[in-house]
Amino acid sequence: MWQERTYNYRHQVLLEETNLVGNVYFSNYFLWQGHCRESFLFAHAPGVMSALQGDFAMVTTASRCDFFDELFAGDCVEVRMSLREIRDNKVTMRFDYYRVRGAAQLVAVGEQTTACVRRIPGGTEPTELPEELRAALRPYEPVVGLAGPRV
Repeated sequence: MWQERTYNYRHQVLLEETNLVGNVYFSNYFLWQGHCRESFLFAHAPGVMSALQGDFAMVTTASRCDFFDELFAGDCVEVRMSLREIRDNKVTMRFDYYRVRGAAQLVAVGEQTTACVRRIPGGTEPTELPEELRAALRPYEPVVGLAGPRV
């Protein structure tokens, strides 16, 4: 059986996040990915957040979102973040977006990959994931059993 621990971030959709039709504009889903990720870092890896003020950076290298249903102003959305993979200096997280009204309803699924880099004169260079970040992510590693990982 597949089991997964998630870091959950809740947000009430505001009118400013909707378009003229009244549904949430797609770019807000990516904004919420960032809010969820940063909230996780503040709570579980505050040293990483502090390091971002120095020469350390986390650069988003890929991000996507698949939409299944619409959200509207006043909806409560819960973004559930889980670890997909750590490879070299990169972390890939999965984001499941649920409308929370009675039973939670999956409305979108996203993914984001960030790379750890150091700022150097003329650009950046890859650097290792901070140990504090690795330790914070460890409880969110995928657990695979009989059913295997979900896609």
